[in-house]
Amino acid sequence: MFSVSQDEAAAIQRAFHESGEWAAVVELRRHFPIQDNVNALNAVRAIVRWARPPHAAPADTPV
Repeated sequence: MFSVSQDEAAAIQRAFHESGEWAAVVELRRHFPIQDNVNALNAVRAIVRWARPPHAAPADTPV
């Protein structure tokens, strides 16, 4: 198990959308020592499905 920062996730997602799954695996491996292709590809697929959390409305804005 490992923890992925928003910046790392963004880099992996960008590589995926620009060049595909295997480019995203390469990007993942730049940040984490995952050697098994199956695990790396599964991690990439999970990270790509993540969505950024919605921005909260400022406290002084009526909802």
